[in-house]
Amino acid sequence: MPATASRNTSIVALMAVFGLAICFIIVGAISVEYQAALNITNIGDLTLALFLTSAVVQLIIGPLVDKYGYKPVAIVGFLVAAASMILLERATGFGTAILACILLGVGAMCLNTVGNTLIPVVLFSGKDPARASNFGNGFFGLGLVVTPLLFTMVDWRTALFLLAALFVVGLLLALATRFPQVSTGYRFSTALKLLGTPAVVIAALALFCYISLESSMNTWSKPYMTELLGGADNPGAVHNAGLVLSLFGVAMMVGRFATSAVKNLTAIGVRLIAAASLVAAGAILVMIMTSSPAVAIAAVVVTGLVFAPIFPTIVGVTFAKFEPRFYGSIFGIMFSVGLLGATFVPKIIGNLSAGATVQESLLIVLAMAVALFVISLLLKTGAPAGQAQAKN
Repeated sequence: MPATASRNTSIVALMAVFGLAICFIIVGAISVEYQAALNITNIGDLTLALFLTSAVVQLIIGPLVDKYGYKPVAIVGFLVAAASMILLERATGFGTAILACILLGVGAMCLNTVGNTLIPVVLFSGKDPARASNFGNGFFGLGLVVTPLLFTMVDWRTALFLLAALFVVGLLLALATRFPQVSTGYRFSTALKLLGTPAVVIAALALFCYISLESSMNTWSKPYMTELLGGADNPGAVHNAGLVLSLFGVAMMVGRFATSAVKNLTAIGVRLIAAASLVAAGAILVMIMTSSPAVAIAAVVVTGLVFAPIFPTIVGVTFAKFEPRFYGSIFGIMFSVGLLGATFVPKIIGNLSAGATVQESLLIVLAMAVALFVISLLLKTGAPAGQAQAKN
């Protein structure tokens, strides 16, 4: 591939993971204003539509890329994501907002596949995939920072149009870019067989817990902080709560860059996941118990820091037990199961907060953190059986 084409492909791949972060945090970024504007009782209904769609699309997107190539998938991803932003802005009722989130799930998984499978191939000449993946994760973290920050600078309707314009830029680049022919390595039949191995089952359950945690923090941190800072009727509280959500993204981005510098991460991965989930549980408990906004902000930041290494480390520890030819199928099925956590847990928080407060409803998030800690202790246990079965 010519140098210019390779550079353009790298830019598109990085824009894809940046866009994926926008898709994943957008509901949380607009949550308080959107609930008021559309009279939505439970913002968790929108995350349910987004992540349930994502879980289904994740199962089929790999074979589509292998059959049709990356270019059409990238085009669809940026186009649908842009349309979703506009539809969210134009929505006048709950039904239209749900439709926007369903489309957002389609766009998100197209961008996820384009970004996360191309980055290790096109960055650093494909010679350092681990470094490339960590670099890509930095752009995902940047998306988590910039999106809520944008909503503190301009009104939510303008911000949605600006994000739509950004996706259109990605679309134009995708239209003008040549993509390499790279297989995702995902096979649905292989994925189902691997889901019967202990290593993959345990890792999928771990991702179920972790992704439910991350999506819950993305969705409910802003409403939670709005409560503590004075309520939704206080414009200053809503503005400052958006800044706290950005701080959560900053903490995750910094944590991932810091973790990428750790040597032999796979060897200590299980202990790292256990320790991080335990600290996360403690920080979430503080969020539930405190009445101090300052303490709550510190707890949110600590949660972001310790969340940072969990996802890539779960994936890395699991991959280490299998041959590379299984990686695409393992990741596809694990991520799809993980997205189910994001589908239901934020929705449950919304249901609980209807009769109480968001702060009290975070008990379900605490339960997920404790469950992740318990499951992390089993991650090493599943290795022998899973590895033996996969390599036969």
